[in-house]
Amino acid sequence: MSLGILGKKLGMTQVFGEDSSCTPVTAIEAGPCLVVQKKNKEKEGYTAVQLGFGQIREKLVKKPKLGLFKKTNLPLKRFLREFKVGEAESFEIGQEIKTDIFKEGDYVDISGTSKGKGFAGVIKRWHFKGGKASHGSMFHRAPGSIGASSDPSRVFKGTRLPGRMGGKRQTIQNLKVIKSDPENNLLLIEGAVPGANGGLVIIRRAVKKG
Repeated sequence: MSLGILGKKLGMTQVFGEDSSCTPVTAIEAGPCLVVQKKNKEKEGYTAVQLGFGQIREKLVKKPKLGLFKKTNLPLKRFLREFKVGEAESFEIGQEIKTDIFKEGDYVDISGTSKGKGFAGVIKRWHFKGGKASHGSMFHRAPGSIGASSDPSRVFKGTRLPGRMGGKRQTIQNLKVIKSDPENNLLLIEGAVPGANGGLVIIRRAVKKG
């Protein structure tokens, strides 16, 4: 359990090394995030820190969230997310969290909402091969047989079929931090990150890599 940071995906670019190697990276505007609320075991049953990120107008904030910000006298934030931590008392309400919690060479897990593709067939959604393209084939992009008739007389759960594709929360693990720039609130992450440009991403220290 460790503190993370919220950010906005800006897009992809590339970084050249001293040996002229080219590394594709995703630029993320990470933070600054404010500590909005602390959760403790006595009251909530767990210890966590709630961070706020992004600007928003007051007329767009719902009353429960607005009351929270007025109670703490903090500027309004568009996104609120919780991070479980070992000791919440070490953080202060209004404390600013920046990208300096990560350094070059660290590994992170990044979560975001993947791009929605709408209703998709099995070839696009599950990469089925499909049938022949010839005129007499009569089988081009259909899913094909999905089960026996008399036994078990049903379609098994998990069968790959057409359906809504994308628009779900996805997490990519073990992405390397190429550069951390606290002055410009910028993180450069090796490889691709889930979601569209401008979308919210949640960056945590990697679980599988220390």
